[in-house]
Amino acid sequence: MSTIAVIKTGGKQYKIKEGDTVKVEKLPGEKGDKVKLETLLIADSSGEIKDLGAPSLGEKVTGEILETAKDKKVTVVKYKRKTRYKRTLGHRQPYTKLKIAKIG
Repeated sequence: MSTIAVIKTGGKQYKIKEGDTVKVEKLPGEKGDKVKLETLLIADSSGEIKDLGAPSLGEKVTGEILETAKDKKVTVVKYKRKTRYKRTLGHRQPYTKLKIAKIG
């Protein structure tokens, strides 16, 4: 029976379990560093809640940084008709890939 947790990082929430690999907003640290993540909820695999934060449980989930890189390019186009105005921009969002090591 595995444990499920909901973590919060980078303004987003992720549902995870031990051994998962997750792409999150860029975190400080190098490859191989251990990171503690803010935990909102811990439950068992059947969905029964073991521990619920109000609003948070603290840093109960530990993960290991696998890599820090940039995501695929997102192209943004600005266009105004009848005025010969057109601009094209590109953006690559940095991310950190984490492997969840321990919950609780």
